[in-house]
Parts: sequence; C-alpha cells; structure tokens
Amino acid sequence: MILMQLNGISKSFGAEEILSNIKIEIKDKDRIAIVGRNGAGKSTLLKIMAQELSYDEGEFFQPKDLTFGYLSQHMTLESRKTIWDEMLEVFSHLKSLEKQLRALEKEMEKASELSGEEYDKVLKEYDKLQLAYQTDGGYTYESDIRAVLSGLNFESFDYDTPIAELSGGQKTRLALGKLLLQKPQLLILDEPTNHLDIDTLSWLENYLVSYPGAIVIVSHDRYFLDKTVSIVYEISRHKTRKYHGSYSKYLEQKALNYEQELKEFEKQQTEIKKMEDFIQRNIVRASTTKRAQSRRKQLEKMERLDRPLGDESSASFSFQINRRSGNDVLKVEELSLRYEKEVDPIFSNIRLDINRGDRIALVGPNGVGKTTLLKAILGRLQTEKGNIQLGTNVQIGYYDQEQADLNSTKTILQELWDDYPTINEKDIRTVLGNFLFSGDDVLKQVHTLSGGEKARLALAKLKMQQANFLIMDEPTNHLDIDSKEVLEAALIDFPGTILFVSHDRYFINKIADQVAEMERDGITIYLGDYDYYLEKKEEEAEIERLKQEKETTSNSETKKLSYKEGKQLQSEKRKVQRRISELEEMIEHQELDIAQIEEEMTKPEVYQDHEKSLELTETVNKLKYEIEQLIEEWTALQEENS
Repeated sequence: MILMQLNGISKSFGAEEILSNIKIEIKDKDRIAIVGRNGAGKSTLLKIMAQELSYDEGEFFQPKDLTFGYLSQHMTLESRKTIWDEMLEVFSHLKSLEKQLRALEKEMEKASELSGEEYDKVLKEYDKLQLAYQTDGGYTYESDIRAVLSGLNFESFDYDTPIAELSGGQKTRLALGKLLLQKPQLLILDEPTNHLDIDTLSWLENYLVSYPGAIVIVSHDRYFLDKTVSIVYEISRHKTRKYHGSYSKYLEQKALNYEQELKEFEKQQTEIKKMEDFIQRNIVRASTTKRAQSRRKQLEKMERLDRPLGDESSASFSFQINRRSGNDVLKVEELSLRYEKEVDPIFSNIRLDINRGDRIALVGPNGVGKTTLLKAILGRLQTEKGNIQLGTNVQIGYYDQEQADLNSTKTILQELWDDYPTINEKDIRTVLGNFLFSGDDVLKQVHTLSGGEKARLALAKLKMQQANFLIMDEPTNHLDIDSKEVLEAALIDFPGTILFVSHDRYFINKIADQVAEMERDGITIYLGDYDYYLEKKEEEAEIERLKQEKETTSNSETKKLSYKEGKQLQSEKRKVQRRISELEEMIEHQELDIAQIEEEMTKPEVYQDHEKSLELTETVNKLKYEIEQLIEEWTALQEENS
C-alpha cells in the first residue's frame, strides 16, 4: 500500500533553487533514509512531506485517512503538564472509552429497569466498546508509556516532574517519546538521534526495527542508518536518486554506479569521435559521401550521455604535527573531581594511561563526566585529588563541542589570522578554502555561522596548531556525512595520539583502537573498536549471568542445615506444593464452570431472558475474579518454591 508519493516536486526560496523534480514513493512498512550534504534540502523535503511547507511544482499524493507524525530537528515539548500526564494525553481516547464502559456497566446493573431489547442493545454496545478498548491497547498503554520513558532514559525521573523544569534536550526526547506512543502509519524523523547517548540510541534502533508503520529518517548517524533503513534516497544537486539496501550498501552501489556511468560515457565519447572523424574525411568524396551523411544522421539522433557528476565539493584537510612526543603521552592516577556544594563527586578513581599513537574513544552515559574529564586533563577544571601527568614534548590540541573558544565578534578570516599573524593572508585563505570557506565567505562574522560552519572553522584552527595530542569532544556534531568522512580520513592519517568523546559509533569504529568505558567510579579499557567493545560487554554480561546461576546453585547445594531445620524446610515445601496442586485443580474447575455457563448463555431461551442473562453474566464475572485471585496466589507460591 502506497502511503505517500511525491512526483516532480520543486521548491525554491526566492531565486535560490532548493529541490527540483523530486520523486519519492513511501509504502507501508518502508524504512527510508534521506541523505545529502548540509543545505541539500533534506529538512525542507521532510517539511513538505509533513505539510508544514508548500511546494512550487509537482504532485503530492497521500490517502485521506493517513496518520503521520513529524519530529523536526529542533522540536521540543513545551507543556505545563507533568511527564506522565503529557504521555497519557496520547491515550485520551482510551480514557474516554473507560468512562463509557463504566457507564454501561452501571446501566447493566439496573437490568430489571430495562426491557429485553434495551438490555440487548446495551450489551452489544458494551461488547463493541470493550473490543475497541482491547484492540487499541487499553490494557497495556500504561506499561507502554513506562517502556518508552525508560528507553529514552527517563527511568530515574519522577514522572510527576513538570515538563517546564526539563532541559531542552530532555524536552526533545519527550517529544520523540510522545510521537512513538502515538504509533502513526508514517513516522517522519529529522535528526532523531540528537541528544541521545549510546544506550538510548541502541534502544531506539531496536524500537524502530519492530515499528509497525513506515519510517522516513534524516540523520547524520551512519551506524544508526545501517541498523534501521533498507532504502536510501540521496539528494544531490537538488535532485533525488534511489538506492536499495542499508547506508553502507548505498555507498557501495553509488561508487559502482559512478564507475559504470563513467565507462559508458567514455565509450560513447570514443564512438562519437570515430564517427566525427569518418564524416570529416568522407563527406566531400563522391564515392563515400552517402555513407558519411548516414553517419551524420546517426550522430544527430544519438542520445548523448552527460559526463557523470562526482561528489560535490567537500572539505579537504590533514593534521600535521610540529614535533614527535615521547612514548608516554598522558598518565592519570586516582583522579576525583567534585563541584562546589555538591555532596557526591562527578567521578572518582579515574586511571588512564595513554601512549604515543593510541586512538582512544571515551564512552559512557550522559552525565557520567566525560567532558568534565577532558577539561580536567586540559587544566581548565580543578580536581579534588589524584594526579595528571603529561609526557615529554606533548602538545595538546583541543576541539570543544560547544566551540566556546571561537570569538563571535570576529570574522572567519580574523578568527584564524589573529592567532597566526605572521602567515600571509593568501595562505590563511588557502587553509580556509580547504574547509569550504572561499571568497567573501571568509568575511562572515562567526556569530552568523551555522553549527556545521562553526565546526569546520574549529577544525581549521585545530589543524593550524599542529599538535601531537588531539583531545576532541564530539567532533562529528553538526558535520554532514561528507565532512565526517573527510575528518575520518584526516584522523586515520594523523601521526600523533587521539583521545576523543563521541556518540557516533560509526566514527568510533573508524578511528578508535581502544574504547575507554567511563563510569562514576572508574574507567575500563577495551582493546578494539566499538563493535569489539559491544561483543566484550555481551560476553561479560553472559559470564556474570552464568556466575550468578552457579553461585545460586552452589549456595543451595552447600548450605548446611541441621536435621530439624532440614525436615522443617522439606515439610514447608511439601505444604506449598500441595497448595499449588489444589490451586491448579480449583482454577481448572472454575474454568470448566465458566465454559458451561457461557455455553448456556448462547441458548435463545437464556439470552432472550435479560434477567437470567444478567444473573449468568454476573456469575461469570465473579468466577473470573476468583480465578484471578487464585492465579495470583499460584504465581506467588511458584516463585517461593523455585
């Protein structure tokens, strides 16, 4: 079933063309990624899909009853309600159904006041509403809310917390959670991975994989796209091209397509040149002029291929070093840090040894103190205790995710040139050109730049330092995928040492040879990339599970009891087992009674007698309630006896 179709959609802002002849088809349960450079028009396209933005030309089709949900890139949930009440709003129709069901139950209790026809009508309405309530999740919606809030890292929150007290990132996560609970037929998500730590990202991936509807995603998180999508639409030079498969498959297919198209273009060019040469040599000869004219007609009718366009211009840079550091780059011992007036330390017992050439990814949940640790190493924060020692000839270059070191009042050119006044302006402009700042762009003031432009400027400053130890805090934030790939290539060839914090698992896999998992009371080192780290964590969890099982078994086997204690324990177990058997017999007996009564209720002489029907219904409800009580007792005894 086709949920949405865009055919020949074009959009311009003034004289600037953003999208041209866009063609996209979305079917039920599709998993689609929209990729392209920053400024390619991805967010504009999603806004058109969500009908928040008009288009200039083309056709837009969707079923009238289509339900869709849209998460914009900078969306936050502004509400005066509490976390729980806001999520509960999604299920307001179920709360309404609950009220209607209770009202009908009260009517059914007054069966003696109703005629047979009236009672049948109430009973049918009750059955209809109860089925709708069950189908829409009436018995599970509260657990669904808790599951989504837990997955989005709100498990430790008091759900009565007013949303107004939350941070911007937390409000964005709540907006995403509310959208997921609504379960529209089509989810349109613009950068849903913003403000999510790695654990939350993993949860969201698993949630979207099993999502019952279709999904369209814009994201710079390549690992996330690999896990969630099976169709990729690339926007390049205002147009779209469709690829089947994951993000990695899209990259492979794109490269193969380019090679094939280039070969076909070159083959046609060779053929055209041969034909033109033949025409030029033979057109004036009487004996061959007809053949030459025939070739000319062939050439005129030929559909000429355009030279395939390669990738659009990307940043191009590398990191060099002034001098080589000693083998020991950094030694951190028993480090603790506590903010003023805080009772508990941000972190403690941190140990970290870094040698020349190491590439270490620092990972851990949000709030564990990763950025704080980097700033402590830089000497920007006072530690409570412990020791930080830099090695011989170590020169640190720092990339700050907040770009706080950029001066907002300067121009791009001044920001770089003021730090290196002895270098010629031409050479400074050349460096900036490598980071896609050319011509009059370098005269823009820093405060007018986008997040991606500020990130490229910060990387340009980092390159100029020629430091041998790079400390980077979320270096891929704000970068489009092309810029990330250029940064990866530069870091792979970097001859120094790298310590970085990142939530970009694809980036970690490319760069890291060690993963340092940070917790509040220490760091654990894993000698490999992110995928290796995940494998080891799974192994550790399995080993711990088996160890606990073994300890439980061992304790139960080796626990020494006196003869009297042993006899008493065995006696109690037998009593519990007897009670379990009794309960099972009672439950079975009650279920047989219910089946017999329900069969009796299908007889015309019974269901036409509303008093008799009501009496039997009440009996069935009573028996079901009794069964629930018996099952609760049975479950508790089973757990006690296990």
